[in-house]
Parts: sequence; structure tokens; C-alpha cells
Amino acid sequence: MSSQAPNQARVIPLRPPAARPGTTGPVSERPVTAPPEPAAREPLLRDLVGGVLRRERLAQERTLKDVADTARISMPYLSEVERGRKEASSEVLAAAAGALGLGLGDLLSLAQGELVRRTTPRSVRSHGRSTAPYNGLCLAA
Repeated sequence: MSSQAPNQARVIPLRPPAARPGTTGPVSERPVTAPPEPAAREPLLRDLVGGVLRRERLAQERTLKDVADTARISMPYLSEVERGRKEASSEVLAAAAGALGLGLGDLLSLAQGELVRRTTPRSVRSHGRSTAPYNGLCLAA
């Protein structure tokens, strides 16, 4: 009563075979231009601020526990903030910065400098002209 048909699934490709990743089509089907490079990802503020906190702490040769105790925040939380894993509130950032002898403005200023360093193309930084009157030089009498 029932027919014994072969049990095979029908596969319908979503893309043409030449467009699948890892496959190459005939030379005539290959693109003439190279694919565009992916845009550089902007760094996250939490990564920048955390990096500044960690560099300042290590420059002062202080332990994570010492800074966390002084700032009155938990050591694991400060560690996660330094690694950019947690988005800390301004109160926590101010406490951590204060424990390192910095103000919140100092911390954010250092993070802004790091942001500029990471996002400005190297050619612009080294060949760009400063808009300062003396091009960054200090004149002394």
C-alpha cells in the first residue's frame, strides 16, 4: 500500500554556487576590483577609560586591591572596569580616579587623548599641521 520512495532531502541553495564563501568561480566571473576593507571600529569609551585607569595604577605601582579599597569599590568590579568589561557610572569612575590622585576631568581628558591617538590616521598625525600659533613649540625669552 505504501510505496518505498527513497528518503532524500531536497536541497535548494540560497546563493548561486559561485557566490558561496570559499568557492571560486571561473576567471570571467571574478570581480575586477578588490573588496573594500572593513571600516575601522571606533574604540568603546569603557575600553579607553579602563585602559587609562590601569596604566595610571601600574605607573604608580599600586595593586588592584589597594586602589579598590581606597575608592571603596569591590576589587573584582574595578578589575572588570579596567578591562573594559563593565560600563561604570560617573560616581565609580570619579572614585577610582580619585583613588589614583586624578579628577574625573583628568581621567576623561586622558581617555580623549587616547581616543584621538587611536582614531586619527598615522599620516595625518605625523604630517598634519597644527592650528596652534607656534605649531606646538614653546618660546622662552
